[in-house]
This record gives sequence, structure tokens and C-alpha cells, in this order.
Amino acid sequence: MAEKIQHRDTVPESCLGKRFDQTLAEMFPDYSRSRLKEWILAGHVSVDGNVVDRAREKMFGGEQIVINTEIEPEVRFEAQDLPLNIVYEDDDILVINKPAGFVVHPGAGNPDGTVLNALLHHCPQLDIVPRAGIVHRLDKDTTGLMVVAKTIAAQTNLVESLQAREITREYEAIANGIMTAGGVVDQPIGRHATKRTHMAVTFSGRPSVTHYRVMEKFRLHTRLRLRLETGRTHQIRVHMAHITHPLVGDPVYGGRPRPPKNASEALRETLRQFKRQALHAVMLSLYHPITGVQMTWHADIPEDMVKLTNMLRDDTKLNLVEGDY
Repeated sequence: MAEKIQHRDTVPESCLGKRFDQTLAEMFPDYSRSRLKEWILAGHVSVDGNVVDRAREKMFGGEQIVINTEIEPEVRFEAQDLPLNIVYEDDDILVINKPAGFVVHPGAGNPDGTVLNALLHHCPQLDIVPRAGIVHRLDKDTTGLMVVAKTIAAQTNLVESLQAREITREYEAIANGIMTAGGVVDQPIGRHATKRTHMAVTFSGRPSVTHYRVMEKFRLHTRLRLRLETGRTHQIRVHMAHITHPLVGDPVYGGRPRPPKNASEALRETLRQFKRQALHAVMLSLYHPITGVQMTWHADIPEDMVKLTNMLRDDTKLNLVEGDY
């Protein structure tokens, strides 16, 4: 059932000369600018009893605003009883630790069985929140922390925080090759020119910035800590491949097995069997969208990455002793 939305308020004098859509955004901050503009254009907002469907209309202050509309639930998606590793939850947000192989949002090839379906089962009221409260995604085989909004107000504030780069997201990864120092990749990312499911560094792409630092060096691999300044699709994977250090196991961007010289068969086999990008969202920090309190969460490195790291570490120590490094 659709949720009825009704609001009545007076335009403050401080909005003199401001556009109608800007005024509504100030008066009703629980809703996104795009949603408010949709309501204006659909004729769901009146000023002094008259419907105004022009977003650029100027305000004088003192007008009576009435919003009378509905928010349709996400009827396309069904709730499914799927396990969620919830690390934090309150009335406004929840934070999950996503495992590998778990798609975040239904799409082509994945009509259900996703994080979104699980969220709708865990928290049925999310059916009236766009995308069931999902404000950022992780790739199917990337593990780690995601925040989800449980209300429209929380989602609006979290989206604005993301856009203002006020949410900190840090990742751990294992990359191919020896990286001597950290740095920044500041290269635009857009759709690949010929492979439409791939992303690429491209002149016409959107601004994208990834910070990285070296945590540990092995004989032919590097453990990294990365921080996103922007949040483009496949951003870390594309940026690391762009600087010729694709992530281990990445099936799309060149992370094929690259065992070091004289590596043990066990290490070679572990690299061959690592079928996902070695990437984990290890830390998430944000200001709570309702209370404003800063909150931070950490997620342990998953077992497959711990195993690979230990084997690379042992291989490096062994070859240092034997003088082959």
C-alpha cells in the first residue's frame, strides 16, 4: 500500500527571491531535491491554494505550502528470508558485513536472492524507501561494510553525505606486482567503449579519486589499504588495473594468477583458485544521519584473504632466507 504524504507549512521570509524547488528543499529536508521536483512537476504541491508546477517559480515569503502526494512501495521486489550479517542497527540505519557472492541489488541475471530482497524481509517498512534504503553498493564478490537507511529522512541525509564526501570508506586489497609506495589515482571512470558491462578510465568519464597506501610487500604482490574519495562502479578495481596493478583474482580487469618464481605448489594452487577480486570494505565511518553523532565500524578480513596473505607472507620469508628474493 502506498504511503500518503501530507505537509502544510509557511514559506519563511528568508526564502524571498528563491526558486520554488530550492525553497521546498530547505523547508522539507527529509526528502531529496529530485523527489520534491517530481512532486512539483506532477502537480502535487500547491501555493496559497493554487497548484504550481514550475520549479523555477520565485517565492516571496509567507506563502502557504501544501504537499499532498503518495510514495509507492517497491512492489517489483519480494522479501526473502536470506541471512544478513548485521553489525549495527537502530531506528534509522543498519550496517551489514556483506559476504562474497551476494549481489546487492536485483538486475539482469540476478532477479532475486540479493541484499535488497533480504533487507525487505528483515525490515518490511523499507518497501517505501527507494532501493530499500541502499545508498551505496559493493560488487557481488567484494566483501565488507555497507550502510543502509531505514527511513526516507535517513536516506536523504546519507546520500547528501556521500555527495559531500563526508562518509569515509576504507578497503583492504591484494594487488598484483610490487608497489613501492602509496599514492593517489585521480582518473575519470565511465563505461568501456566496447564492453558495456565493464568500466574504464576514459576522458568522458566522471571524476574519480582513489587513495592507496602500501601495508605489506611480498615477492610479487602487495597488500594495500585504500580510501575512496568518490564512489564509481568498480572504482578501485579499474584504478588499480589502470596503474598496472590489478587486484588478485579479478576476473574482469586482469587479475590472473601471477605466482612468484619458485613458489610452492600450494601457493600456486591458492592463487589459481582465488576466483574473486581480493577486495574487502574494512572500515566505514559517518555522521549518523539523524543524531549527527560520528560512528565508525570495522569488519575483520575474510578468511580467503587471510589465507592468501599468510601464504604470500610465508613465501616471502622462505625466499628471503634462501636468498632468492
